Amino acid sequence: MSPKNILSHRNRTLLRELVITDFKLRYQSSVLGYMWSLVRPLFLSGILILVFGYALKIGAGIPHYPIYLLLGIVMWNFFVEATNNGLSSIVGRGDLIRKVNFPKYIIVVSGTISALINLAITMCVVFVFMAISHIGIRPAIAVFPLLIIELYVAALGMAFFLAALYVKYRDIGYVWELVLQVAFYATPIIYPLSLVAHKHSTLAKLMLLNPIAQIIQDGRYAMISPDTETLSKATHSLLATALPVVVIVVVMVAAAEYFRANSRYFAENV
Repeated sequence: MSPKNILSHRNRTLLRELVITDFKLRYQSSVLGYMWSLVRPLFLSGILILVFGYALKIGAGIPHYPIYLLLGIVMWNFFVEATNNGLSSIVGRGDLIRKVNFPKYIIVVSGTISALINLAITMCVVFVFMAISHIGIRPAIAVFPLLIIELYVAALGMAFFLAALYVKYRDIGYVWELVLQVAFYATPIIYPLSLVAHKHSTLAKLMLLNPIAQIIQDGRYAMISPDTETLSKATHSLLATALPVVVIVVVMVAAAEYFRANSRYFAENV
């Protein structure tokens, strides 16, 4: 076996151990343990369904609104968890970085994979509710795994960027928390995009240029209802439809390069 292959095997082993350790430590000494991965999105969805679905009637006219809302929250929570894990990953593994020489990107990737495992668990709940609600499986569901890949790459790109910045500027943690709060309400998660489109069609199109909004809406279209507003339906433009994907790829490449350029200084600053 060549030295390159040995190194690759070592990196894969380290990545696996970091993912396992992170997942175990997260629920250590917890009574419900891994069940918290299911309880949190279900509890939040339940509250939002009561408030926006029944009290404010925001979900009126949306087919299967509770599952529509649940899927949006599950996908959004993955993005939040993956980026937050990535943000603190390098600083949190400072002792390991100072003691062992290995590619630092493995630490960031391990945090996003841990979030991906939680996403897989919560998606099982979504599928159960879909079955209970008799939501039929359409051919469009074949696109959903591609959307998850797109979402993962978007989260990983931001995680690389945030991890490198956080080593230098610890205020980034507070800034990112504010950004996520604003982005949550600027993304059609708790309210249908059709409410915006009926009053401001241009604004709705601009909102869909946000890659996370595009992914969530496409996911709802593929999984729940063909009536869901999507970027391709709103613009009828192949160029506009491809724009969020282009943005994700550009951010990923730029963030990875920024992370690589700064990784040599991580041991000194964490």
